[in-house]
Amino acid sequence: MTKSTNVSQAATSLLSLKIAPAQIIRGKKALAQSGEAIARLGNNPLIVGGDRSVKIIQPHLQPLLQSHNLKFTQANYGSDCSETSLANLRQALATQEVDLIIGIGGGKALDTAKLLAHQCCLPIITIPTSAATCAAWAALSNIYSDQGAFLYDISLARCPELLILDYGIIKTGPPRTLVAGIGDAIAKWYEASVSSGHSEQTMIISAVQQARVLRDILFQKSTIALEEPGGETWEEVVDATVLLAGLIGGIGGAQCRTVAAHAIHNGLTHLSASHGTLHGEKVAYGILAQLRLEEMLQGHQLAATARQQLLKFYNQIGLPKSLNDLGLKEITLSELSHVAEVACNPNSDIHRLPFRVVPEQLVAAMVSTTVPLGLEKQNSDLGTKSDVGTTADSKM
Repeated sequence: MTKSTNVSQAATSLLSLKIAPAQIIRGKKALAQSGEAIARLGNNPLIVGGDRSVKIIQPHLQPLLQSHNLKFTQANYGSDCSETSLANLRQALATQEVDLIIGIGGGKALDTAKLLAHQCCLPIITIPTSAATCAAWAALSNIYSDQGAFLYDISLARCPELLILDYGIIKTGPPRTLVAGIGDAIAKWYEASVSSGHSEQTMIISAVQQARVLRDILFQKSTIALEEPGGETWEEVVDATVLLAGLIGGIGGAQCRTVAAHAIHNGLTHLSASHGTLHGEKVAYGILAQLRLEEMLQGHQLAATARQQLLKFYNQIGLPKSLNDLGLKEITLSELSHVAEVACNPNSDIHRLPFRVVPEQLVAAMVSTTVPLGLEKQNSDLGTKSDVGTTADSKM
């Protein structure tokens, strides 16, 4: 297994990108139309997922597999994509003649299935049951401890062979999962622009610009999508959180995928009290803290204005704005300092910021995510061409 590092693409002339799944089937009844595509990839699939996800999909997937004479088995991944879970799955797989992995569920289930396929050199199909992350797309798996604390991520050899995005299945997820997906996806702009907004590399420029498009789509369409689940706009937002967000990471690579917002998420996972919140909710809060760092350490007024714009957007759709909103009202200074230390460890993505950050500065940013802008004029129109964002906005 290869753990990710912070080596810049500019440090080598060799560039290996895993941009997209080999095939994507999407639609209101996408799974029902996917039998032949699944059968082309294997005859004896292992279905990896959680109890809830498998229960939702089984009535649709089981007859589909049987109709194509596929012999399948099922395995519960547990609660986290952890080394223990993967070891148990590899042991179960060793007793079966498995030639294909089908991952079903949310981000952790899909990360587990992808990494299992990677380790066993098998093709992988991902079927997300919510729009909470772009895990169904990405050639990446995040590894957690058995207690749910983020440890490291692993870059995979390729994106999935097949991604099945069935809107009917996605709709079965709680509305909160799409809200979290919006938070995770919109981070692409705030992270990619600050780390890579001044790059002259063609692929990086493309990824950053796509991140800007993604942000604008979410600003303009999220509220309507959440009011009309299953509608056309809702489907477009699902596409944005699952597909377009994944594409940006594929085109731009690691430096366009995660910076401070995701590093803060990683630190927060080391608090058991944070485990009741979703990945994208922690990331959304992390964006605000990242923008505060830009304000505090570099005096960027565009970052300050962007933070106020996001606070209004978060109010509209229900994303967390503070530690209190994350259920961490009783967090101690010692606990918060530990979060900051984890987020600022030497291998952390927070060091993709164009300035140095130490834990004490991050703590200050994390406790002041909702501080008022002061006398600065606010721009409340989220859908205009104001292009309020980080400092990269002024350069593009």
